[in-house]
Amino acid sequence: MSEAPKILLAHQLKLLKLPTFLREYEKMARQCAAEGLDHIQFLARLVELELIDRERRTIERRIKAANFPAVKSLDSFDFKAIPKLNKIQVLELARCEWIERRENVIALGPSGTGKTHVALGLGLHACQKGLSVGFTTAAALVNALMEARDERRLLRLQKQIAGYKLLIIDELGFVPLSKTGAELLFETISLRYERGSTLITSNLPFDEWTETFGTERLTGALLDRLTHHVSILEMNGDSYRLAQSRARKSPQAE
Repeated sequence: MSEAPKILLAHQLKLLKLPTFLREYEKMARQCAAEGLDHIQFLARLVELELIDRERRTIERRIKAANFPAVKSLDSFDFKAIPKLNKIQVLELARCEWIERRENVIALGPSGTGKTHVALGLGLHACQKGLSVGFTTAAALVNALMEARDERRLLRLQKQIAGYKLLIIDELGFVPLSKTGAELLFETISLRYERGSTLITSNLPFDEWTETFGTERLTGALLDRLTHHVSILEMNGDSYRLAQSRARKSPQAE
């Protein structure tokens, strides 16, 4: 192909937003010619490559938009380190059908037992399934809600949060909330009730959540909504992070 048609084709493929076509068509043309494939088969292969690459880029955008502190998969989680955690239950949740049903998940256990890792793994699976995900800590979410209220953009932020198919709220219970913060968090979670799924990790058992929300009335109302359709992940045990750290150091010590 002479330079002028190639330049024109490159320009048109960019306009059509077909970067994989542009990158692969010459190599694919040589491969198809060597295999004796016709132009229909050549185009079919290019279209398949474009679709695969487009899906990969879409997943990458979802993961970036989720604002994960790190990208972690369930494949890298050591279930043996937390024997009380039901592995079959977690792998079933990874299918994301609970998100389609607008159900919730609550992971309970002491600090360091891998709750965030499991939450990130489930969030990653949701992104790969084409679902929108948002990740935040409870403290960061409350701060954002209070700032939005002060700047008169609370409804816009709550609408954005309500739009996630899956909202992950990490570390609930690490910091007691002010009365206003607790009410804003309750209101935001309530807006998602039976509209989207919420995954919460907490170091506190349910009977101690009042320490975070301040009143039994507010805590009871929140738990009533969260636990209407819920899967509970019991993650009690020794520190998962400490076990990982020991495992990394042990070969060096030998």
